[in-house]
Amino acid sequence: MKLNFEHHQTAHCENGVASNLLLNKGLKLSEPMIFGIGSGLFFVYLPFLKVNFAPGFSYRPMPGAIFSKAAKRLGIKIKREKFSNPQDAQKALERNLEQNIPTGLQVGVFNLTYFPEEYKFHFNAHNLVVYGKEDGKFLISDPVMDYTTSLSEAELEKVRYAKGALPPKGHMYYPVYVPENVNLEDAIKKGIKDTCKNMLAPVPLIGVKAMRWVAKSIPKWAEKKGTKVTNHYLGQLIRMQEEIGTGGGGFRFIYGAFLQEAAVILKNDELKELSKEITSIGDLWRDFAVDIARVYKNRNSKSNIYNELSKTMLHIADLEEAFYKKLRKAI
Repeated sequence: MKLNFEHHQTAHCENGVASNLLLNKGLKLSEPMIFGIGSGLFFVYLPFLKVNFAPGFSYRPMPGAIFSKAAKRLGIKIKREKFSNPQDAQKALERNLEQNIPTGLQVGVFNLTYFPEEYKFHFNAHNLVVYGKEDGKFLISDPVMDYTTSLSEAELEKVRYAKGALPPKGHMYYPVYVPENVNLEDAIKKGIKDTCKNMLAPVPLIGVKAMRWVAKSIPKWAEKKGTKVTNHYLGQLIRMQEEIGTGGGGFRFIYGAFLQEAAVILKNDELKELSKEITSIGDLWRDFAVDIARVYKNRNSKSNIYNELSKTMLHIADLEEAFYKKLRKAI
């Protein structure tokens, strides 16, 4: 049982699953286009939520939100299902395969047998596609990999029912209706407006205000909690930025590519210039991650290093605020 499904590698799992599932239905949209229409750029700081013994940081919206928003704005209908019983989850998946429906799954990363050891950690919002079953193994298209792979029934059940924060609970999803014609122009504008609204939100937990809160907290952590805990928090920050779903720098590069495509579709040259701007900001996020990595690995022990990291992040937040204000005006 092997479905006619094209595997394409992408930078981020949720965008990739969405793009590949829609391509299977005849709608060709790039990963950046899915990401931009689905308002994938985000930042949230949850100091009261501990993940791996550090505060909750995220450079992306809740799992599933990108695909759900993109689908709604394009007139696509997605069916989502969760199962309390793993046997029911497997039966439902096999039913889909028998009906020639490649199916997206939310899974935990830690027990994915095909992942390199250094990428295995407790994160339950990874996405992949199951597109068949042969010799008792499910055929897997994981968009962050450059090749397809497979998981046994037991291996797949383990990752579908991973424990911890954001447990998947057998979550599976797939498009059930894709219109023949989609209004890309309208969907692009809605996606951009929503991104600007989120990133310029007046509340301190999300957007550029949350970035500033984190930035100002870095020297305070050092003073109150000591070097070891502060470095652990910073390690968590760049893990969320650069390893979990590409996050900070990578997401800004994807958004830059989206704005390039959007500029052509909307015939708006201003978006081309803004594409370059967000790409430059992405470079600064990457540099910031490298600086933190040096501190984490004890390769930078300047006495004022935490103040310097704070200033860098505040500078990035200022640039992002200016960018979203210009982007909002541009459309």
